[in-house]
Amino acid sequence: MSGTAMPRPAGLNPVADLPKPPGLHWNVRAKQPVSYGVSMVRGLLDPENPTLARACGGGQGRPVRSLLAIDPVVNSLYRDRFAEYFDRWRIDTTWQVVQGDEESKSLEQAVLVTEAMSRMGILRRAEKVVAVGGGVVLDIVGFAASMYRRGVPYVRVPTTLVGQIDAGIGVKTGINHGHHKNRLGAYFAPELALIDPEFLRTIDPRHVANGIAEVIKMALVKDAVLFDLLESTVDSITPNTLAGCGSAISEVLSRAISGMLDELEPNLWEQVLERSVDYGHTFSPSLELRADPPLLHGEAVAVDMAICLALAHLRGHLSQHDVDRALRLLQGFRLPVSHPVFTRELLTEALADAVRHRDGLQRVPLTRGTGSVVFANDLTPEELGRALEFVDSWTAAANSELVGAAV
Repeated sequence: MSGTAMPRPAGLNPVADLPKPPGLHWNVRAKQPVSYGVSMVRGLLDPENPTLARACGGGQGRPVRSLLAIDPVVNSLYRDRFAEYFDRWRIDTTWQVVQGDEESKSLEQAVLVTEAMSRMGILRRAEKVVAVGGGVVLDIVGFAASMYRRGVPYVRVPTTLVGQIDAGIGVKTGINHGHHKNRLGAYFAPELALIDPEFLRTIDPRHVANGIAEVIKMALVKDAVLFDLLESTVDSITPNTLAGCGSAISEVLSRAISGMLDELEPNLWEQVLERSVDYGHTFSPSLELRADPPLLHGEAVAVDMAICLALAHLRGHLSQHDVDRALRLLQGFRLPVSHPVFTRELLTEALADAVRHRDGLQRVPLTRGTGSVVFANDLTPEELGRALEFVDSWTAAANSELVGAAV
């Protein structure tokens, strides 16, 4: 710390006159390094596997305590296995069920988690919160951990595909507020994220597509090899094959995770607002909150990506062949590429909100070929309308082909 010294009082007068402008000034400089691990671990709940126990501070031959904040569906499926595991490792566990649907991603849910910490009397540094569930639960619990006593350590155990390759491996936490997605939040890294593909065996097939949308995102903006892999595995990716994690699936997951971490690590606090990982996330928040019946996060991202593919093509960044490949891949995973809620007016409104979030510029990532990205700052409402028309025309033609093939 550096500053200007305070003048000494004259004589017996204990009060000194403040100096004349510019007055006193101190500069405070501090650095807080961030270090956390992301590990893919098979058999995480095997009672002989010490990984989770050590993450909770156990495995040293003495009892420890943890707060387990868990999604209700995961709780119904895996409660006995978690209980057996924690008993084996002498971890005294306080259970808190946290609702995992988008409507529950609220300040009230985060406060409930902090109240569980308070009832437990969790120690500020020595005891851990373990967040188990999909992206919503991980966001809620991470935000609660960031608030309680200004930060208590937590461990993430993502149990959905989108959690394992996206929401569970970064440092952002957030809750919805008002009519805005993730409007309140914090950058608060977990101590560790533990990824066990075995949890994917019990997810609904719709949630497979939900997570694959984020994998396709990474392929389009960063990894053309990953795109090719997805094309070759589109008919074989199921909950069971994901859980089995054979060589092809393992490469899909590892490339998606490493690509995401490679983008996040140098810009964890988003000092740079041009982020390729924001691809598909400019217009989708508005769609996700307004669609009725509701869309999953990845489904809304897929519709956003379709608009961005059209924008890239209309600007000459992407060939018709590559647009066709990308849109067919989305449809191959049963992801939507259009939605009636998306109108030119809503796209314009969503873009305006993104501009505020991105500090006054659009910074919209568009694909430049497959596996590369360019940023746009001059999109117009007319251009958004043309992109909508392109997607609608492409979808109508694709549907006609399907009908013709069926006949």
